[in-house]
Amino acid sequence: MFPLKPAFISPHFEDNYPALRSEYFLTRPPRMKDFISIILAIVGIIIISGVCYLTLLLAHPIFAYEGNYESFSTKAQFLTPKELEAKEYQSWINHTNNKYKNRLVSHPAKGIIHVKMTRYVNGRPVKINVVEINPKTNLKLQIRPKTASNVLNRKAGIRNMAGSENAIIAINGGYFKPQTGVPLGVLVINKNVLTGPVYNRVALGINSDGTFSMEKGTMDILIKGKKAQIKADNINQPRMLSTYTIIYTDKWGQMAPPAPKYGMAIAIKDGKVVNHNFGSVEIPKGGFAIVGPKQNIEPLLNEKNINFDIKMPEVFQNSEHIIGGGPYLVKNGNMYVDIKEEKFGAINGRNPRTAIGYTKNNELIIVTVDGREEASAGMTLWETSRLMKDLGCEYAMNLDGGGSSVIYVKGKIENSPAQKNGIALSNAIVISEVQNELQGEVQTVANAG
Repeated sequence: MFPLKPAFISPHFEDNYPALRSEYFLTRPPRMKDFISIILAIVGIIIISGVCYLTLLLAHPIFAYEGNYESFSTKAQFLTPKELEAKEYQSWINHTNNKYKNRLVSHPAKGIIHVKMTRYVNGRPVKINVVEINPKTNLKLQIRPKTASNVLNRKAGIRNMAGSENAIIAINGGYFKPQTGVPLGVLVINKNVLTGPVYNRVALGINSDGTFSMEKGTMDILIKGKKAQIKADNINQPRMLSTYTIIYTDKWGQMAPPAPKYGMAIAIKDGKVVNHNFGSVEIPKGGFAIVGPKQNIEPLLNEKNINFDIKMPEVFQNSEHIIGGGPYLVKNGNMYVDIKEEKFGAINGRNPRTAIGYTKNNELIIVTVDGREEASAGMTLWETSRLMKDLGCEYAMNLDGGGSSVIYVKGKIENSPAQKNGIALSNAIVISEVQNELQGEVQTVANAG
């Protein structure tokens, strides 16, 4: 038996046994190092808990399936578009039947499936809607963003926007300014740039060949006259810095925002300056206004043939439509959530979510998650990232969520938004079926393998 350390033994004896000095430790005042030890212990527990949580999240999928889908487009084929579409459809249906086995699945249209499920995350139920779209299985499907109006400062309900497009599926789109409805982030429809980026957040490109792209929605905007050239910082976005030079098209509305202090606004129609002011100017129909620091804009006053060019990342060069969101959820097939880089605030709690992504075979995956209710707890961004990866996304991003999250399927709101039928939105993503006949007799698909 080892002897007790002297520090723990009292020099006083009772009944021939040494008395332990426990009363010293119970009564002595706490020292600073005791507080530091307690704080370090708490920090250690938090770190270990976080590591364990992420480990479990990565190790245990929210939704898991086995089997890979091989598109017919990856094989050399000499088929008519209709023949290729039929073969693609049968292959995809076999795949999705296995992927969503024993789930509640409906088929709103050819090439579209809708799945309703309840998953348990950390022991709490979460109601999830998944829509999967394969454009190769139905060449009449059209996927595009939709604004509430032909001007940007308007809002409308999802039913209104879906109905105007005869949409089969519609979901809420990107972020917007609640007071006005102006989209906050990149929005391009039919190659027409409606709004520019906010903090260069991630955006989804819907390409003319039926594929998808995802990248940060950066823009280089150059205003050019015969002699002068100036750089613009954005298009149709609220001013963030007084030093910014911003272009406002007639999609913004009738009047451009006022110029900043020591600034100027000019109105341009058919390449010529038709008005200028140190406050605000009316935006000419079919023209645009430029608002910014006076020293930037004055060189354009005597210019002719004034226009502007917008360059975006290479991955969007073939994009018919682009819609911004953020943050990333999946990148290059890996979970990736860049909240800090995209300058988002505290949005990582368990909330209603809307997310969009696509697989290696360019199947579009749309998800809504109900939250803030007893029947559905919602998801964090990392949990949503896990879900999108489990569903097979190679790339995915978050869209506007919370009270905005809403999904419309064939005339019915399928999730449970906080406000019945969802709040009024600035923009949405709609999927409809166009009636144009297929063009061309033979389609050649190169061997991608």
